[in-house]
Amino acid sequence: MSSNRTVRHRLLTISVGLAITLSANLGQAEDIGPLPPLKIDKAKAELGKRLFFDPRLSGDGAISCASCHQPDNGFSSKEALSPGYPGNKHFRNAPTMINTAHKKVWMHDGRIGTNLNDVTRGMITEDYLMNMDMRIMQERVKQDPVYMKMFKDAGYGEPSNGKVRKAIPEYLKTLTSRNVPFDNGNMADKAKRGMELFKGKANCVACHNGPLFSDGKAHNTGVPENLDVFLDPERHQAFIAYSMFLGNENYMNLKRDPGAHVQTHKADGSDMGKFMTPTLRELKYTAPYMHNGMIDTLKEVVAFYNNGGGEDSNKEPSLKPLGLSAAEQKDLVAFLQALSGEALTTPADVWTEEFPDEYEVIADWRNVRN
Repeated sequence: MSSNRTVRHRLLTISVGLAITLSANLGQAEDIGPLPPLKIDKAKAELGKRLFFDPRLSGDGAISCASCHQPDNGFSSKEALSPGYPGNKHFRNAPTMINTAHKKVWMHDGRIGTNLNDVTRGMITEDYLMNMDMRIMQERVKQDPVYMKMFKDAGYGEPSNGKVRKAIPEYLKTLTSRNVPFDNGNMADKAKRGMELFKGKANCVACHNGPLFSDGKAHNTGVPENLDVFLDPERHQAFIAYSMFLGNENYMNLKRDPGAHVQTHKADGSDMGKFMTPTLRELKYTAPYMHNGMIDTLKEVVAFYNNGGGEDSNKEPSLKPLGLSAAEQKDLVAFLQALSGEALTTPADVWTEEFPDEYEVIADWRNVRN
C-alpha cells in the first residue's frame, strides 16, 4: 500500500509539473485582462494636471508635457517624430501616457525601470526635451499663488522639485482606460474572432500579454528606420545629445536608433534595434505607430507582422510570416480596436486655465505645434 501511495504521489507530481510547463509554453494568454484599480489622491492629481499642462516647467516657457503627449491623440504624439524642445526636434514618437502608471519599465529603449518620479525628472531636465533647471522650476512654481495653495491643499506644504515629481505621476494615474469593450465583455463577433487569432494562429500574445498587453521586454521586429532623424539637423543634434549622454559607441557615424542597446552595449551589436514591447491599449487614438512613427494605421501594423516583420540582421528569429487571410487580418484589427475605450479628451481631462497677464508672453501649449 505504501508503495502504491508513493507511485500515485510521483504521478501526481509529474502531472502537476507537466501542467505548469504546458501553461508556460502556451504563452501568457491567461494573463490578458482588465487593469487593476489604482488608488488616487484627488488633490495631488489636480495639482499634477496643472503641472502637466504648464509650459513654465520648460526652460524657455514654450512647451509643456502636453506639447508632445497630446490629449487629442491619446496623450501621444500625432507627429511621426515628436516636436522636442525649441531649437531642436525629437527623434522618437512620444508614447501614450494613458495607462503609463501601470508600467514597470519606461521609454522606448527601456532605460528607466524604477518609477515615474524618475521618468518625470528625466523628461523635465533633459536638454532636448524640456531643458529645465529644476531649481529655476521650483522658484517659478513658488511665485504662483495658485500653486502655493494647491501644494498646501495636497498636503505637500511648500512647493519643491521632489513634490513636483510626485504630483505629475499622481495625475498620470487618472489617465486609465475607461469602458473598454474587451474589459467589459462587449466585443463584436469579429473582434472575438480576432482575439482567438491573437492568442492562437497569430500568437501576438507571445509578446503582448498581461493587463497592458506588453511583456515589458525589448525585441527587434525589423521596424524600418525613420531617416528624418539623420537628415534633419535639428533631430540629429537631439539624437547626438542622447547618444553622448548614454555612451553610445561611434554615435557620430551611427545611422540607426540603437534602442535597448543603451542598456547592454553588447560589443557585437546584436542588441541594436531592440525596442520595448508597447502596450496595445488605446491604439485607436494613438497613431502613428512604432517607436519612430513609421506605420500609419492598424491595418498596416497587422500586415507588417503578417509578413514576418521587417528586414534587420538582428530581428527576432521567432518572427515568421503568419499566413493570415485578408478576412483574418480584419478580425485581428477589430480586436485591437476593442482594446480602446472612451477617448480621454473631455474637458475634465484637459487643463484650460488661462495664465495671469504677466504670463501672456508664454506660448499656449495648444499653439506650440502650429
